[in-house]
Amino acid sequence: MRLAGKHIILGITGSIAAYKAASLTRLLVKEGAEVKVIMTPLAKEFITPLTLATLSKNPILVDFFNPENGDWNSHVDLGLWADLYLIAPASANTIGKMAHGIADNLLLTTYLSAKCPVMVAPAMDLDMYNHQTTQDNIATLKRYGNVVIEAATGELASGLTGKGRMEEPEKILEVVVSFFNSKKRFLGKKVLITSGPTYEHIDPVRFIGNYSSGKMGTALAYKFAEEGAEVIFISGPAAVFPNSNPSIKIINVTSAQQMLDSSLQHFGSVDVAIMAAAVADFTPENSSTLKIKREADDLVLKLKPTADIASTLGSKKHSGQILVGFALETNDEVVNAKKKLEKKNLDFIVLNSLNDSGAGFGYDTNKVTIIDNKGTSNTFELKSKTEVASDIVDVISKRFI
Repeated sequence: MRLAGKHIILGITGSIAAYKAASLTRLLVKEGAEVKVIMTPLAKEFITPLTLATLSKNPILVDFFNPENGDWNSHVDLGLWADLYLIAPASANTIGKMAHGIADNLLLTTYLSAKCPVMVAPAMDLDMYNHQTTQDNIATLKRYGNVVIEAATGELASGLTGKGRMEEPEKILEVVVSFFNSKKRFLGKKVLITSGPTYEHIDPVRFIGNYSSGKMGTALAYKFAEEGAEVIFISGPAAVFPNSNPSIKIINVTSAQQMLDSSLQHFGSVDVAIMAAAVADFTPENSSTLKIKREADDLVLKLKPTADIASTLGSKKHSGQILVGFALETNDEVVNAKKKLEKKNLDFIVLNSLNDSGAGFGYDTNKVTIIDNKGTSNTFELKSKTEVASDIVDVISKRFI
């Protein structure tokens, strides 16, 4: 009974692989899980609700309410009840909707409401799976922190052979069991992460900023939360933020000074602090409260340095705390990164270069070198930022062993 006491929602979409959901439901229940099944309307064309109700020992949920008696199927309550939301099979249509926040059925509204981890097992034909749109949507789900159980290769319903088969129920079960039984390396730890850009206002409509998207910081927040940490996520006005997660507290700031103030407020209580934000180095000496009018052909702005957040925290770091900085360089990368590591009293610095294709602002990928204050350096290949976050967490976790 390896899943005894666990609450699992099994989402089933309109795919020929829906027949496998019967075996998957039986295996989950056999291991002690309480399973509630949500089906899309089309999924009922492939497998009957009666079969799944019998195997799960719970009524099957399809619609937002029961038209016969008005009973409401609350996607909010379902999202709070579950320890895991497993969508298997997940069709290309549903994956696309999940990636873009479309909520036109109970399965999808529950996904957007879920406070628990989400696993997705894709199932579709070869060409649909390989289509760039589908691959982009899967990458988006991974970036949001969802666990994607890779499709298997084999004979497909179309008669083609290739990748697209939903993974077998026995293998999905082992992924679920492993997830619940794996040791969470940061359980009981508090982690502070800064993310995104900062904006330094010139006047009410103009600012000095940069292109940071917040993708790397968000990937780190998801990974630390997955590893059991309580995450304090301090972000400037980024394009990407973590979805609602009870382990991640989001604090919104705008300027470098606001980010510093918020970081100082929380730094004393955390075990790890990661400075993933792209903080402005300069701010206008005087910011106008009114829009500056164009009255001449030139405008001179006098800038002053912003506070160095990493250095400030480094000067206040106490024994046992780990402080991690980021260095985005364009030349003499390793030399400059090592100087920052020492000057700011960091334990690790994550170096990435704008000279590396696919790395830097805005990309879903990154290529990093992690250098520590003991002289160890690890260089990684170009990877998704989700995978880079895993590498960073792996390196940091060794300091706690």
